[in-house]
Amino acid sequence: MRDEAVTITNQTESSLRIVGFLCNWCSYGGADTAGVCRFRQPPLLRIIRIPCTGRMDPMFVVKALIQGVDGVLVSGCHPKDCHYAVGNFYARRRLELVGRFLPFIGIDPRRFRYTWVSASEGQRWQQVVTEFSALIAALGPNPGFSAHVR
Repeated sequence: MRDEAVTITNQTESSLRIVGFLCNWCSYGGADTAGVCRFRQPPLLRIIRIPCTGRMDPMFVVKALIQGVDGVLVSGCHPKDCHYAVGNFYARRRLELVGRFLPFIGIDPRRFRYTWVSASEGQRWQQVVTEFSALIAALGPNPGFSAHVR
């Protein structure tokens, strides 16, 4: 991956925050693989490790965005590869609804993304984080709610 795709200014780094909810079994492993392989990644993401995306309350996404986080990324196992058999199917259904709900409360739905990354896909993890970080950097701070937190 080219360096300019990963480069984000120091001002952006210090002012933007992205929260990532990662499945313990797959996506967290993918993030770890990317780190072990020393793939360059933007430093905007703060990871929260969860047992399964199927157990994640969708309100975590909404609350994070309302409280001023600039972007939320949820990542879990690929469909049919869930450690708990069907957790990611439940997650997909709930997260689709969250994405559709966000405009009704005045939040740009592009500030939220969910994806599937397995433990062996470190390079894919790097791509997902880089693309989402670039999108959030282009959108800038969360305008509707950032004044309450910062």
